[in-house]
Parts: sequence; structure tokens; C-alpha cells
Amino acid sequence: MAATYTFDVFCSLDGFGSHTGDWGGYWGKQGPELLERRLALYGEEQRMVFGANTYRAFAQMLASSTEMSEVRDPWVTRMTHLPATVVSRTLQEPLDWPDATLVGRDAVDVVARLKGESEVPLRSHGSLSMNRALMAAGLVDRVQVTVFPVITGQTGAEPIFRGAADFDLELIESRTLDGHTQELIYRPTLHA
Repeated sequence: MAATYTFDVFCSLDGFGSHTGDWGGYWGKQGPELLERRLALYGEEQRMVFGANTYRAFAQMLASSTEMSEVRDPWVTRMTHLPATVVSRTLQEPLDWPDATLVGRDAVDVVARLKGESEVPLRSHGSLSMNRALMAAGLVDRVQVTVFPVITGQTGAEPIFRGAADFDLELIESRTLDGHTQELIYRPTLHA
């Protein structure tokens, strides 16, 4: 049986994955339920899959952070201790990640192989362009979108689905965290 692959992403209501404004991390909207939920999600055994840009961003954020910063929230610390596959033709070993494997091939081929071989679920947080390609190839089983209650029309950066194929989405799970943040989990199907 193939391992389940989840594309996990944060966004503003208007679909941006990050911002250039002074919102702060989590767009300033984190709360205890969000942080507990994230820790529970990352407490499960799984393998992380990152593209080069997201790996670089995480490695840089973690290297420049202190133990008390929000970058080091318990779920992020847990994520860094999960086994990871980093898909990149530009990075070189050694990677600054405790249990990471660098694979210099096409992401579609890498994830197809991982899905067939992995005994644990696969999860990717971020890695937007890689995950759009994986969705188009039919390799993403779940799209987990955490929508923060903000509109970043002036400061939004990195539209999550810019350039993606068209998909029908079946809502398979939803929850409200801290009274305002939505976690939506969908099963994507390429729209014919």
C-alpha cells in the first residue's frame, strides 16, 4: 500500500503563503489551540519532504533563531527531528538537518518512489512549486491548508497555487482553532 502524501501549507485568506509586512509569524494570529494541533500533527511518525528553497528557508530561520523564539515552537523543533528527504539538484551535502537525505532527481520520481517504499506517511510543509508539480502528477493525497484570518492584499507574497493545474477538492476534515483560524484538509482530484 502506498504511503499517504500530505501537502501542508499556511496561508492568508487571499491565498498568500507569506508576507512582506510587519505581521510577524503566523500573521500574528497564533494561539494555544493552533500550536497544540501542530505539535500533535508532527508528533506522529512520518517523513518530511522538502524542496531546496523551503529547506534553505527553514535551515536559515533555525540557524538564526534563539531557543525562545517562535521559530522554535515545539512543533517546529519536532519537525526538525523527523526523517526528511530534500529534493534538490543545487544543494550539496552535508545538510544542516539531523536526519536528512539529499536526492538530486526530479521530485515527481522521488515522491513516487517514496510513496511506494515508505512505511510511514509523507508530509511536506511549504515547498510550493514542488507540491504544485506533485499535485499535477496525482501524487498528493491530501492538501492541508491552515487559513489565518487576514487579507494581505498589499503585503502578501508567494501565492500558494499560482500556476497550479485546476483541481476539484473534496473536504475530508475541518476545524477552527483559537476561534478564528481554519484548518481545512482536502482530497485533490485533477479537474478534467
